[in-house]
Amino acid sequence: MACSDTEKLSLDVEPYCDGDLFGCAAAMEKERESYLSPTENPSTISVSASIPPDQQGYDVEFDPPLENKYECPICLMGLRSAVQTPCGHRFCNSCIKKSIRDTGQKCPVDNEVLLEEQLFPDNFAKREILSLTVRCPNVGCSDKMELRQLEKHLSQCKFATVQCPQCLESVRKSHLDEHKSEQCLQRLMTCPACAGSFVYANKQIHEQICPFANTVCEYCEMELIRDQLALHCDTDCLKAPVACTFSTFGCHVKMPRNELAQHMQEFTQMHMRCMAEFLRSQTLNSCSVPSFATHSSSDECGASARAPDSCQCRPELMNLRETVLELEGRLVRQDQQIRELCIHNETQKNQVTELRRKLSSLEEATRELEAQQYQGVYVWRLENFSLHLRNQEAGQPIVLHSPPFYTGRPGYKLCLRLHLQTPSAPRCSNYISLFVHTMQGEFDSQLSWPLQGMIQLAVLDQVEGQHHVEVMETKPDLQAFQRPTVQRNPKGFGYVTFLHLQALRQHGFVKDDVLLVRCEVTPRFDASLRREGVQPRGSEPSL
Repeated sequence: MACSDTEKLSLDVEPYCDGDLFGCAAAMEKERESYLSPTENPSTISVSASIPPDQQGYDVEFDPPLENKYECPICLMGLRSAVQTPCGHRFCNSCIKKSIRDTGQKCPVDNEVLLEEQLFPDNFAKREILSLTVRCPNVGCSDKMELRQLEKHLSQCKFATVQCPQCLESVRKSHLDEHKSEQCLQRLMTCPACAGSFVYANKQIHEQICPFANTVCEYCEMELIRDQLALHCDTDCLKAPVACTFSTFGCHVKMPRNELAQHMQEFTQMHMRCMAEFLRSQTLNSCSVPSFATHSSSDECGASARAPDSCQCRPELMNLRETVLELEGRLVRQDQQIRELCIHNETQKNQVTELRRKLSSLEEATRELEAQQYQGVYVWRLENFSLHLRNQEAGQPIVLHSPPFYTGRPGYKLCLRLHLQTPSAPRCSNYISLFVHTMQGEFDSQLSWPLQGMIQLAVLDQVEGQHHVEVMETKPDLQAFQRPTVQRNPKGFGYVTFLHLQALRQHGFVKDDVLLVRCEVTPRFDASLRREGVQPRGSEPSL
């Protein structure tokens, strides 16, 4: 309804009011409520019912913007509980009443005389305002609704903010539980070490004073419980600084606990001198006290009193000398024991070194015996192969050597060498290179050189059995097949581009992070070797 329509309505009503505008307004309100729907009835509108009557207008964003006729001239906001004056102006109920009480009984717009009893509710304007579209005031929410639905929406809006009861910070209502349990600085936490409770904001303070928290000794860097740190530094820590045992006698050197015994051994004579000087000074002090007392006494006791005092000092001096001699003898015996222990320790070190050498020799002999059992057929297991692939992709050159194996007993000693070529390698990038090397073996003097025969190399398919196999014939004129003069012949024979890594990934060559490489060597022995009674190994089934 326009403002002019409202003014017309107010003029039409006046003849029936007989000067009692308040009673007429009450009658109109009752009549209006009789044909309003339940949702439009002012008594059932939750928005107006929940707002205190002394509150100003609706401070919300209207969409489209609020028209001037629905704006309170006092608070310049949307009319809340709109009332109309006899002069036809609309105000918020609380605004106009406060204006009448504070500024006088007049209309704020045209200064017409206006009493509080002359105000009557404008239910039509109230219904129109509550039907206007508004935006949700919560940041992040883009919902629109009628003004009458705003309160209901705010109670359910996921962008509504509430105050955290612990830290008093404003957070979204939907995030309140998560904030209280994970983000709130005032949330209670339980220490996993001492099971005590503390506020999260004081976490660092608690960690510094918790008696059961793990800490590190500043001297030996050993990890232990904080409650045990003091005892550890006082008694157990080998690197904690300690004073010399003879500190009371004048040696003020401090050193790590594990160097105290060496200090005591190296400075024995100095300690004896310090102790003798200390005892001498103590003896002199003890004798000077009675002599001073005797000298200060009466003249009648002069010479007769000093003689007994000197007699009392002599036994004490003798006892101190005996104590020094006893301690010196004890130190000499301890020094001798330390020397004997050092000699014994050196002997044990030599024995341990010899035992380790023998163990290494036995392990080498065991590996040699194992290598002789392969009879020319050897399967090499390369474990953790994915790690090698990652290093190869990073551009690191990968070179792996297999354990040695023999072609028989007697037989040639060989080993395999595998390269994972880097992506930047010229002409062979991302290839597996595979070579065979001869090695110095136990039977080299019994064999014919150079090595002759067939060599079969294969990478095994562990899923479908479609192995990648290459067969090559030895070439006697190459250095790779001559008798080695070093432990492993630096020259090898094989394939630079044996298998591409792409093919390795497309088939089942790698299973459980293990790659299997098989080598079968079938040597040919010359006639002279056969006459000596050495028979070559018969051919074995290939892959």
